Amino acid sequence: MNASLSAAFLFCVLVSMSGAARADGFAGREDVQNFIEEMRERHDFDPAQLEQLFGKAQPQPKAIQAIMPPKNPSQRSWQAYRARFIEPSRIEDGLRFWEANRRWLEAARDAYGIPEEIIVAIIGIETLYGRNTGKFPTLATLATLAFDYPPRAELFRRELEALLLLARESKRDPLSYTGSYAGAQGLPQFLPSSMRNWGVDFDGNGRVELGSSNADAIGSVANFLLEHGWETGAPVAVPVSVESERASELVAAGILPKLTPAEMAAYGVAAPADAPQLPCALIDLTTPNEATEYWLGYRNFYVITRYNRSSFYAMAVFTLAQELRLEREARP
Repeated sequence: MNASLSAAFLFCVLVSMSGAARADGFAGREDVQNFIEEMRERHDFDPAQLEQLFGKAQPQPKAIQAIMPPKNPSQRSWQAYRARFIEPSRIEDGLRFWEANRRWLEAARDAYGIPEEIIVAIIGIETLYGRNTGKFPTLATLATLAFDYPPRAELFRRELEALLLLARESKRDPLSYTGSYAGAQGLPQFLPSSMRNWGVDFDGNGRVELGSSNADAIGSVANFLLEHGWETGAPVAVPVSVESERASELVAAGILPKLTPAEMAAYGVAAPADAPQLPCALIDLTTPNEATEYWLGYRNFYVITRYNRSSFYAMAVFTLAQELRLEREARP
């Protein structure tokens, strides 16, 4: 969706929703009724109870406003993105979180093979160690995105279904969940489907509580990474230089690791002599009016992009993790 179409779409949505707050919320709409019927057929939900829930859920136009793609995606800047997350206060907060939760981080490392600094970095980038978990009402937010945001309606209908199943399994009121403008929850910002699939009761109290249990959040992040293919002790990323325009072919091929550094040499990629000879992808980190940074992204880099499908995100996690590890080791 280009910028002009995005703006026009958002305008139409906001106009249509401007008077949408009503006593019966989403109830009574044909598309919502169809969804309720699907939930009855597939999961034996009580239609009357779902009708009541959706009647209490009010549209969230700010969620659509927040999730719209940027007007000028070509102007993305790695240096600006990096500066948002790799900064002194986040590192200090990360070191405090690491020390306060050292027991759980070491347990997650031993159980799942995920370095402590990677887990701390992800939680730090996602929610500033639990400080910014979001205040959007999750059921209403997912309903808004499922029924009033066509570009990603299918995804959010699945997440709405997952939220209702999660609430039933947890014996919790579906209206009690709050989170991000996209329906993500807790310290690690898991969507409902991720909570169901990879959430871990790491502290053993019989409940998965990603919003109130640091232990559960730590264990769940580690479980997610392992289940998506994390290789213990394997590299994440290595900086390289590019000496030929042919390297653009590797960038265009995507971030799935396929070629070794030696094989990339034919495309003008100059890797350090000690770069592991394992499958990797060429990652370009662009900044307007600045030289592009190039890195080899190994399997573990790709795994981090399963958490958030952005090379910028994965590199920010990796960079923050390195900074955290170096600073922790440098202190008494």
